[in-house]
Amino acid sequence: MAGYSREVARRVFAQEFRESTLTFKDGDDQYAPQYLMTPTGARVNRIFIVGTLIEKEDIGTDSEYWRGRVIDPTGSFMIYAGQYQPEAAQVLAECETPAFVAIVGKPSTYTTGEGDVLTSVRPESIHIVDGQTRDIWVMDTAKKTLTRLKELEGGSDSQDVEKAKEYYAPDVKHYYSMVSQALQSLKESY
Repeated sequence: MAGYSREVARRVFAQEFRESTLTFKDGDDQYAPQYLMTPTGARVNRIFIVGTLIEKEDIGTDSEYWRGRVIDPTGSFMIYAGQYQPEAAQVLAECETPAFVAIVGKPSTYTTGEGDVLTSVRPESIHIVDGQTRDIWVMDTAKKTLTRLKELEGGSDSQDVEKAKEYYAPDVKHYYSMVSQALQSLKESY
């Protein structure tokens, strides 16, 4: 693991995360970090989400393995925690739903037999938070997404933006609409 530092956890809305299908490694080394590239050009090795945990279920057979659904104003994230994420699994086991949660974790993808790519998050940590923390996350995530959208439109020389454009050919209006929907949800809650 020498030579690799801990990656920054990226803020991405659920809708964009679920529409992300491009995964790649940064290098040939077996310890090279794995990334999920989103349609707006976010290179995600770790993700930071804040939303409402609305469902949780122990789907394990031999040991506890928790599945949860966390919603933000644009959609939902599926999260999975088991023996390799003991602290996160314990929080899922003990918390009541619905609850505002802040999660830092690793993106994970699964390709179905039909070729569909399903995304989920493997939490490193889960913390119960308040509604104000969720609202701040929505604002911060909107700002970061708008910055990426401006780079997509402005012909940025970023390799990540170019890779996202080439792979997804993203509809920028679609993602501006997603950000608008997220910000509108804040107005409605006050």
